[in-house]
Amino acid sequence: MSSPTETRQWILTNKCTGVPELSGPNRTFTLRKVSLPSLKDDQVLVKSLYISNDPAQRRWISKGVDPQRLYVPPVPQDGVMRARSVAEVVDSQSQNYSKGDKVLATTGWAEYSVQNAKDCQALEDIPGLSVTHYLGAFGLTGLTAYYGIKIIARAGTGDTVVVSGAAGATGSMVVQIAKKMLGCKKVIGIAGSADKCKWVETLGADECLNYKESTFKQNLIKATDGYVEVYFDNVGGEILDLMFTRMKKGGRIAACGAITDYNQSEKSGLKNWFEVISSRIEIKGLIVMDFIATGKGPGAVQEMVTAAKEGKIKVGDKNETVVDTKFEAVPNTWMLLFEGANTGKLVTKLI
Repeated sequence: MSSPTETRQWILTNKCTGVPELSGPNRTFTLRKVSLPSLKDDQVLVKSLYISNDPAQRRWISKGVDPQRLYVPPVPQDGVMRARSVAEVVDSQSQNYSKGDKVLATTGWAEYSVQNAKDCQALEDIPGLSVTHYLGAFGLTGLTAYYGIKIIARAGTGDTVVVSGAAGATGSMVVQIAKKMLGCKKVIGIAGSADKCKWVETLGADECLNYKESTFKQNLIKATDGYVEVYFDNVGGEILDLMFTRMKKGGRIAACGAITDYNQSEKSGLKNWFEVISSRIEIKGLIVMDFIATGKGPGAVQEMVTAAKEGKIKVGDKNETVVDTKFEAVPNTWMLLFEGANTGKLVTKLI
């Protein structure tokens, strides 16, 4: 069977300030078909199998953002929407890869793409686990959790830790690493439904609070009686503002995400900022690429794989939401991120 010569791609048509539009004259993305370039030496042609969905992608397509304020270049106008994928090699001009090999690559929202072999990561089978976990628990998501809670927040055995977005891809790993690998005294999750909270507690959280309940503020105050040493923030907004009032003096906040504001043209304000001053709170943002640049990423992944094999952390079907998706509907699946529809990592399975 000959290799494909064309591919479909989703391109960024209109950068946005609010919620991305999937239809109409101002639609954010457009589907197009293009010819594939011929393979050169040390290149591979890959077919995307599973596409990673990440809240940070929303920031890459924002209108009016200064590129110098982003940690990666924004997606260019009329460029392919950027994303990482588990892909299969369908043709190769590289000695390192053969047809049928599974790789991790930045394919974007494309059915097929030509990749430099050096930019691909070979994937090994993990007995009993889906290859999709290389996009989540054992990929950049898991490394973000590890780096944020262990290195940035410096969580340890004597600490009480609060994790927002605890049922999400990163948050669910933070809960487990904090409780099961670092031995933190108490871990409190925050999630968006009773079912999600129950699941977070099965991961090891001592307690999980539903932020959609009318009594959430009172529940959080009760759960953090005596205040807490560490807060891992995935959401920003009102929950971050409230957590300023629940930190001990010298408390540490790892600022990982701000999904509350990603689709808001008017950003939320912080009313309790003086708490940062009076309680000498340490806040530090984190980008996982900084950790990877140290060369310590593979060792951290191996730690998590070992912890999973030993039963210390749970990695399996419940850690991810895999959505069967026709290529025409790739943007629709991505939008589920902002509806809170996923538990764990949201993965697009192309069908």
